[in-house]
Amino acid sequence: MPSNRIDKVAIVGAGGNSGRFRSSILTFLAVITEALVAGGKHTVTAITREGSQSELPSGVEVARVDYDKQESLVAALQGQDALIVTLNSQADLEGIQKKLIQAAGDAGVAWILPNEFGFDTANEQLIKDVVFTKMMVNTRANILAHGKSSFISVVTGFWYEWSLAIPPAYGIDLNNHSATLFDEGTTKISTSTWPQVGRAVAALLSLPIKSEGEGASCLEDFKNQLVYVSSFSVSQQDMLESAYRVTGTTEADWKIKKEGARKRYDEGIDQMKKGDRIGFVKMMYTRVFWDDNVGDHEGRVINKELGLPKEDLDEATKRAVQRAKEQKNLWVDGSD
Repeated sequence: MPSNRIDKVAIVGAGGNSGRFRSSILTFLAVITEALVAGGKHTVTAITREGSQSELPSGVEVARVDYDKQESLVAALQGQDALIVTLNSQADLEGIQKKLIQAAGDAGVAWILPNEFGFDTANEQLIKDVVFTKMMVNTRANILAHGKSSFISVVTGFWYEWSLAIPPAYGIDLNNHSATLFDEGTTKISTSTWPQVGRAVAALLSLPIKSEGEGASCLEDFKNQLVYVSSFSVSQQDMLESAYRVTGTTEADWKIKKEGARKRYDEGIDQMKKGDRIGFVKMMYTRVFWDDNVGDHEGRVINKELGLPKEDLDEATKRAVQRAKEQKNLWVDGSD
């Protein structure tokens, strides 16, 4: 009798620059991998390029592949129940995912969690204003067109510790005690910590495939859908007040200015056209802080169904403060 559970999970991106320990802080991808391993319910296999010297979390099996040979991908995915794609932003996201989708289907992988884990890519206005998100829409359509696997796209909002430590992102410079509030800084957005994302993925893939009781959640409830999780629904003002508490400062110790969110978005677009990476960050992040509330998906979260805990905002801010101290400027040159 076929199992009603996902046992074997393959993850692409579990190693490499954005999937391992860096300066004692767990990166996003390593957190997902380790949450799956720690749960003890899954055998986790990292799909990594031949010749890669990437460090991988303990307890992870390894399958080395040649992305130029489709048969190599199919062989690596044989016997897997689910595939999680967590590529970094410098990869050929759409091209690699096309290869993986075809290989997963040919290998009989039933479930794919595509490379999303960000803001709501089902929102038509966000897709229009942040054009690279169309790639996520295309990937979901590709999975459906291929017809051999089902997808579950996990919407987390931006990652809290990562984003708060980047001054142009959430507008708060933790090292220099300065902040730029978009409009009045009161628009709330949904944002998730790295540990919460790891817990969410592990909990989701621990659900039974088919329902095992009336009212009980199962994977088929979320088949070919976007699912929403978060840690907090917070504004810039909320984040700033948390930073005051964590750093033992007050508003008087900070330099704070305000800037129109739509104006900042337009400036980011202009900077992008000149090849300035900061422009991309400003454009993408500022868009979710517009007063149309497209960045707040709190009313749709499935935290309860997944048994996710309520987190402490200040504890998460502490991690962001530490990351800002240890890793400032790494994101600028692409090494983090």
